[in-house]
Amino acid sequence: MVLSWIKALWALLLLASVAQAQFQFFEHMFGGGSQREHAQQDSQNVPSDSSRYQRQWKAANCNKYLCPGTLACVHFPHHCPCQHPDVEEKIGFGEGSAICISKNGYKAGEAARKVELARKGAL
Repeated sequence: MVLSWIKALWALLLLASVAQAQFQFFEHMFGGGSQREHAQQDSQNVPSDSSRYQRQWKAANCNKYLCPGTLACVHFPHHCPCQHPDVEEKIGFGEGSAICISKNGYKAGEAARKVELARKGAL
């Protein structure tokens, strides 16, 4: 008799835990837990200060030019790589300067052509 009570109790606990998991799933799916999730995300965000970047800048070992965006050590500022080369295209200007501009889904060289048109005032 005691054994059947224990089995019944375990079955009831198992059923309750499955039901709770289903309710949590639907609550999450339909946005019921959004305030709690936002609070968790906010606690994981990095504070708005540059101290971490400043530490990396000071710790960088470079006897040439240290690129501010990537902390790469290069011979000249216009040799700095783009921060996101998969989605940015580096466009050099004749004066020894360069910019990184979003490829924005254009084919290769299209972003450079648009920048050149803009420099000429044709865009």
